[in-house]
Amino acid sequence: MQRRVNEQAVSLAHEWRRLGRAATVVALLTSPVLFALLRSTAGWSVLWSLVGTFFGVVIFRGLIDVLAHRLIPMPSIYGAEDELRDHDVVSRRRLWYWRKKFRLVWRLFVIVAITVVIAMIYNAFTGGDSSIAGGFNTVADLIGSFAPLAFAYLPIILILFFANFLILFGPLLFLGIQQIKGYEPGDADWGVKMADVRGQAEAKEEITRVVSLWQSGEDFERAGGKRERGVLFLGAPGTGKTMLSKGIATSFNCPFVTIPGSGFAQTFIGMDAVLVRYLARKAKKLASKWGGQCIVFIDEIDAVGTRRQSLGTGFRPTWGPQSIHDVCFFGPNGALTPDGDLVIESAAWRERLFAMRSDKPTSPYPPIVGQVGGVLERFMMPGGMGMGGGLALNQLLVVMDGIDDPPLTRRVMTNRVNTFLDALYVIPARIGSRSLRLRPPRPRKEEIYFIGACNVPLEQLDPALTRPGRMGRHIYFRTPTWEDRRDIFDLYLGKVDHEEDLDAPRRRDELARITNGYSPAMIDQVCSLALTYAHSDGRDRFAWGDLVEAMTTIEAGVAVGQPYVAHEERSIAIHEAGHAVCSHLYNENLLSTRLSIRKRGDSGGHHQAMRIEDRFVSWRSEEVANLIHTLGAMAAEYVFYGQTTTGVGGDVHSVTVRAAQMVGFAAMAPMPIDLSDRIEDPELRTVEEDRVRDRFRHLGEQIMHRSGGGGPFQTDVLGSIVSDSGKRALVAGLLGQAFVVAYNTIRHNRAGTEQIADVLVARRELHGDEVVEVLDAARLEKPQIDMLDEAAWPVI
Repeated sequence: MQRRVNEQAVSLAHEWRRLGRAATVVALLTSPVLFALLRSTAGWSVLWSLVGTFFGVVIFRGLIDVLAHRLIPMPSIYGAEDELRDHDVVSRRRLWYWRKKFRLVWRLFVIVAITVVIAMIYNAFTGGDSSIAGGFNTVADLIGSFAPLAFAYLPIILILFFANFLILFGPLLFLGIQQIKGYEPGDADWGVKMADVRGQAEAKEEITRVVSLWQSGEDFERAGGKRERGVLFLGAPGTGKTMLSKGIATSFNCPFVTIPGSGFAQTFIGMDAVLVRYLARKAKKLASKWGGQCIVFIDEIDAVGTRRQSLGTGFRPTWGPQSIHDVCFFGPNGALTPDGDLVIESAAWRERLFAMRSDKPTSPYPPIVGQVGGVLERFMMPGGMGMGGGLALNQLLVVMDGIDDPPLTRRVMTNRVNTFLDALYVIPARIGSRSLRLRPPRPRKEEIYFIGACNVPLEQLDPALTRPGRMGRHIYFRTPTWEDRRDIFDLYLGKVDHEEDLDAPRRRDELARITNGYSPAMIDQVCSLALTYAHSDGRDRFAWGDLVEAMTTIEAGVAVGQPYVAHEERSIAIHEAGHAVCSHLYNENLLSTRLSIRKRGDSGGHHQAMRIEDRFVSWRSEEVANLIHTLGAMAAEYVFYGQTTTGVGGDVHSVTVRAAQMVGFAAMAPMPIDLSDRIEDPELRTVEEDRVRDRFRHLGEQIMHRSGGGGPFQTDVLGSIVSDSGKRALVAGLLGQAFVVAYNTIRHNRAGTEQIADVLVARRELHGDEVVEVLDAARLEKPQIDMLDEAAWPVI
């Protein structure tokens, strides 16, 4: 994606460099005058005059920077060349250094001036008589009188105040603070840039727009707009939320503070609120140092931002499974069947797969801390431990709202002084157009922007956190689709040596198709492992075969080398070919990506496919096609062997769940039976249609999975669907019709199915285009089924 460059801001940055050079030239041209003054007027030696002149030039240069930056806004140079960005970092460091030094000098000057004035007033009343007890004539006398008392008692008071607090809470608070990490520009480099974040083009474009507005939104504010306070990243684990935040920290000249959501978890009530305050203070300090802006990133913000009324109780009730994967999701690849031989990629499948890979939340502290906390919790008074979980969220909301508030001391001082002047009666509020009151303090110049990331639904977060004005902008990260994976492969293949064949658009497209459910990290690992295989073979570049082997190893471990018994190998090949044939003919939105009979884990083989288009809903015809696809393996075993193996058990389980969902949730029934084109007599036709319908139902009941003691039908809404006699008949009718279609499809394409099985036995595993080419070469056709032909009916 092309970077956004603000040409006006870049031009202003160049002008800043010219101004700095001009100021340096002026300082150097006037330096002889300063040298002459120090040498002749002050009487310094030549050496000390040179040293004084040098520091005078440096201080003058720093003063010009401080004064100029108070009059001209700091430009945003996001998207500019590296040289200009590096110069901007140096300029900001110089500005912060000299601004701090001049502020310190000014404060010392004010303190000394006030001290001198007090001494002068005191001496005016005492006549300068230092013999009076406690009297003083000079500033040194004043400081010498009060300094011993201040230095003697102030440390004692501070030590006593913090000692007890630190003894009890110090270690736990220290561990929490250690998780708050701040990075200044130039420090936050994880090797990740915005260009390295792939597969999330919309999210990148949106966050670039948001952050650019944060850094250079003066015109936007003058036009009446209001800059946003925060943004929320939503998406499954592994979709790139944290990676994008690292890209932001690396690419934008802005300090960056990070903390995990679990970092706010504290044993004692109130300590989490202290951490939030410390987080805000650290962010404000960095913002003050670096031009007034800082980004705070809270990863897994759901750990602190869950709805307060639902803490510990759960929030989102479910009325039933939303997709087949909510019930049928088995093994590390999320197969539809318990034996893992049928994997279908869809948007719902990817969401569940990425959620399954997420890390379980863990305590931020060592185990011993948790054990000590448990002991204390048992002996402390009720309510002494931090089990509520809402204080951190409350404090975070307060901090987000109060970022722009003027400093408390200025507000208090202004209020007190103006109240005192009003109470004197004789001092008017203004004379003409001139006010005689202190102006209200202005809001802080520091701007803190919050970025939160979580993988829970938005409705589980507290509305007070996600409303406009806080984290009102929501950016969704989708699980990588076909196109996203192709973009990710373009990045990682460009970093490793590989054969030129893999650069062809056809190969990149094929790689994206066969890596169903892969995250960016998995694709990176595949490329690295493929290169490992190539180097172990004596080659300096990897090829297609190395990538395929790396993929299978990452997905299910190293393939089992033990060969099948010959007849079992062929039966498994027939089984998987049955899946592939029915999918190829009936699932128009499904593309086969893998066909295998290699043993991996508990799986003896599998057929894998992906949705060509991610759709929100599916038609009845597509759902029936899924039933035919799943039952294709069982049909193939009946056609070729006249019986089935136990390997069809997972298929039966899956189709029963899907058919129950179709009937119970979508009101889908079996296809009506119409024999009007075969039988003219209405009475006879009705009798035959009823008979065919009963045969479908009887056949479906034989197929239907109905084992007890677990599975999807125990204390589940699907169980109530199947137990209802009317619904059960509809489920059985759907299964019977789908199996008859699958059976006749394999029977009609027996030669093609056998051809596919032969290729599979010979090659053991097919990927991508190889699968499609083998299926196309078999010249498969949909059969015309005659319901009155006894041969069309399988016998179970």
